[in-house]
Amino acid sequence: MRPENQSCVSEFLLLGLPIWPDQQAVFFTLFLVLYLTTALGNLLIILLIRLDSRLHTPMYFFLSHLAFTDVSFSSVTVPKMLTNMQTQHLSITYAGCISQTYFFIFFADLDSFLITSMAYDRYVAICHPLHYTTIMSQSLCVMLVAMSWVIACACALLHTLLLARLSFCAKRMVPHFFCDLGALLQLSCSDTSVNQLVIFTAGLAAIMLPFLCILVSYGRIGATVLQVPSTKGICKALSTCGSHLSVVILYYGAIIGLYFLPSSINSNDNKIIASVMYTVVTPMLNPFIYSLRNKDMKGALRKLLNRKTHSSN
Repeated sequence: MRPENQSCVSEFLLLGLPIWPDQQAVFFTLFLVLYLTTALGNLLIILLIRLDSRLHTPMYFFLSHLAFTDVSFSSVTVPKMLTNMQTQHLSITYAGCISQTYFFIFFADLDSFLITSMAYDRYVAICHPLHYTTIMSQSLCVMLVAMSWVIACACALLHTLLLARLSFCAKRMVPHFFCDLGALLQLSCSDTSVNQLVIFTAGLAAIMLPFLCILVSYGRIGATVLQVPSTKGICKALSTCGSHLSVVILYYGAIIGLYFLPSSINSNDNKIIASVMYTVVTPMLNPFIYSLRNKDMKGALRKLLNRKTHSSN
């Protein structure tokens, strides 16, 4: 590559969603509602868990961290996308793009590890109820969350450092609504074989392995539940596990299809749609799937509302 074909890129242009200009207002409103629902729903979960002592259990400990992660995950990409749609100012600085990539990978991996920890918690609670308090001790819960944060940070830092060493061509238009790692690699003038290898190997550890652990956990849960003589209990358990698995499959299915299938299979529009599914839709669904359908969470919400009513009187 001749030197004149390369440049020191100071900013990128995020081309955004593949929609027509006259559809901008509709999609802006839609994504704003989805983002506000995600933020308010997950922040409400954190507030309820913190205020209600009955929710100070391992499951809700993991859930509070998942709620924080989901808010942060959406906040990495959606506000910038909404700003670009409203102002038509598509540029993002080089440093801002690299930072966005880091935090996107960090919270995506952290989300994966926390969902895996929650699946293990449910497996112990249903398959080994007599030993639940012994196995799921406070020290184990803290260790699982701490390991999730550390490993996610290490994975994100590895990808970001490898990305920062690349040179970028004069073409600086990113055909995405955020600084997606795969889209940035396609713009690079450097050899990206090491980056691609790390995406595959680190992806196996951060995405595929947790996904398999979740499937095994829910498989064991399903086998245990089917042995229960109560039809009502079976229906309730299968309903809960089914809703959890639907979100898990939606989240991991989008990521696996996006990063592990050959790029020739996916068009750019399909990649953006898949990204929307796991960056916008899944974080919004988690509050409804994991908690707001839960009897304890509903009780904590009523308790909070009653407290507010009494204090206002």
